Amino acid sequence: MSKLMKIVKTKNIIKADPNETLSSALSKLTTSHDAAFIFSAEDKFLGVINPYYCLIKSSFPANAKVEHCAFHPPHIKTGFSLSKVAELFIQSKIHYLPVFDEKEKFIGIISARHLLAQLRGSPLFKIEIGTIFKAKNKPLITIYEDETVATAIKAFKETKVSKLVVISKEFKLKGIVSYYDLISYLITPKDTLHRGARLGNKVNFYNLKVKNFVKSFVLTLSSDNLLEDVLNLILDKKIGSVVIIDKARHPIGIVTTKDLLQMLIRERDEKQIEISGNNLSKETRQTLGGFFNRFTWWLKKFPNLAKVKLFVKEEKQGGFFKVILSLIPKKGKPVIIKKEGKNLLKTLKEIKKD
Repeated sequence: MSKLMKIVKTKNIIKADPNETLSSALSKLTTSHDAAFIFSAEDKFLGVINPYYCLIKSSFPANAKVEHCAFHPPHIKTGFSLSKVAELFIQSKIHYLPVFDEKEKFIGIISARHLLAQLRGSPLFKIEIGTIFKAKNKPLITIYEDETVATAIKAFKETKVSKLVVISKEFKLKGIVSYYDLISYLITPKDTLHRGARLGNKVNFYNLKVKNFVKSFVLTLSSDNLLEDVLNLILDKKIGSVVIIDKARHPIGIVTTKDLLQMLIRERDEKQIEISGNNLSKETRQTLGGFFNRFTWWLKKFPNLAKVKLFVKEEKQGGFFKVILSLIPKKGKPVIIKKEGKNLLKTLKEIKKD
């Protein structure tokens, strides 16, 4: 039995009827990455209902029939590798995907959490969280607790993130708010609304303060912790992310399920990278090791590469370096980039600019 088949779920799958209303189907879900699986009366798989595709990417009305809002997700096949499945989770923005056999028969679903559970103890996650932040080089998206829901929704649409870290005027962590937490109030039936029932109309809802919707219980770690600590929290506490804070409790980053899945893809990609050298000192090897993490993230800009070769030659006892980068595509001719310099790290950065 393959690794994938061991984690396929065949029972207790969240299902939706084609004639069910969107608000009814979405009420079965809890986050923007969840999915309800649509089946016909003959038990044929028709697609999924997902908050991101129904409410963020599209804007279907609450009373729309499920069959008109269906999203057709990628089909996971039983022979897929775990890294391929991780890639499809990220691309689809759904953390629950359907699994089919060789004859395209639906056999169950797989979740991102179950996939990650297979990686407990893996050396993939035995690196400091701070290393990931340096490689991603993306700012943390935050919002003040006294800003309006309208401001938050605008931030979601512009940044395309599913969660915002909420802070006070003193930049202290106050909690997290998700797009689904907000938008669900607009599609929930009137008789079951809580805050929404007291609003009277949508205009008032958009003017409410973000702090009214914040989830104040947030799990946190420091940048000195390992990614392994994040993995364990996400699995044990059944959450989607962990906020990273400094000693003053100022949020400095967030690690999500997507970041952990990305590590599995990164491992696969690293196998396509060959680094070699000539006459390299211990110091030079250490510099190359530190550069490697940032280098692998940079290479993600070129998804059609079949192989990458980086050659470094050290001369004059570390006083001069020659660097050759070979980018070998799946189709077409290789691209060769050559650089020389007295400072290895600076030379390596220069080669990336080309």
